[in-house]
Amino acid sequence: MISGWEDIRAEVLRRIRVRDWPPGALIPTEEDLAAEFGVARATVNRALRELAGAGVLERRRKAGTRVAALPVRKATLDIPVIRQEVEARGQVHGFRLLERVEGVPPVPVTSRMGLAPGTRILWLETLHLADGRPFVHEGRWLNPAVLPVPLPDFAAVSANEWLVAHVAYATGDIAFAAEGAGPREAAVLGVAEGTALFITERMTWTAEAPITYVRLAHAPGYRLQTMV
Repeated sequence: MISGWEDIRAEVLRRIRVRDWPPGALIPTEEDLAAEFGVARATVNRALRELAGAGVLERRRKAGTRVAALPVRKATLDIPVIRQEVEARGQVHGFRLLERVEGVPPVPVTSRMGLAPGTRILWLETLHLADGRPFVHEGRWLNPAVLPVPLPDFAAVSANEWLVAHVAYATGDIAFAAEGAGPREAAVLGVAEGTALFITERMTWTAEAPITYVRLAHAPGYRLQTMV
């Protein structure tokens, strides 16, 4: 009897092994699998996300889920809670909400989030601190459709921490780069313009809608560590 996401994961793997779903095959939708197994769609989503993270499945927005043609082991990255990152370094975390407005994102952000031109969403600018010193400058476009009403008080709890705790993502992408500090990042982080910064850009979606696009500019000396 199938009851939890682990059972669904095992059954999906079984069907792949016996070639019910051969490499490259499009598998049924989350809705169809949820109906077949008699579970919530979120339970199916969890199982498929685990298999996608392991490289067994390939998931594409609006294109469905396929069995990987060449299954590979993938490195995975959890979305970190910045407060926990700072505290793990033995430092005290703090943050300041610098700006909170509703506006139209730049065209590249609108395009990446799949929003109609002119759509107004929430812009949040936050500075995270470690022992009172700048640690990360966070610029975030956030889709209010994924938030409760009334909206959370992001001056009391950072959007980073609130989203990790309350909004489950179905898929996302992440990019890393070394870039020179722009005028705003330089001013907020207290560095000279052009100073090399470690940049993280991340997009996440639920199964139905974009959640957020965020750009994190880390103060000099930041080091990323993960497991594979």
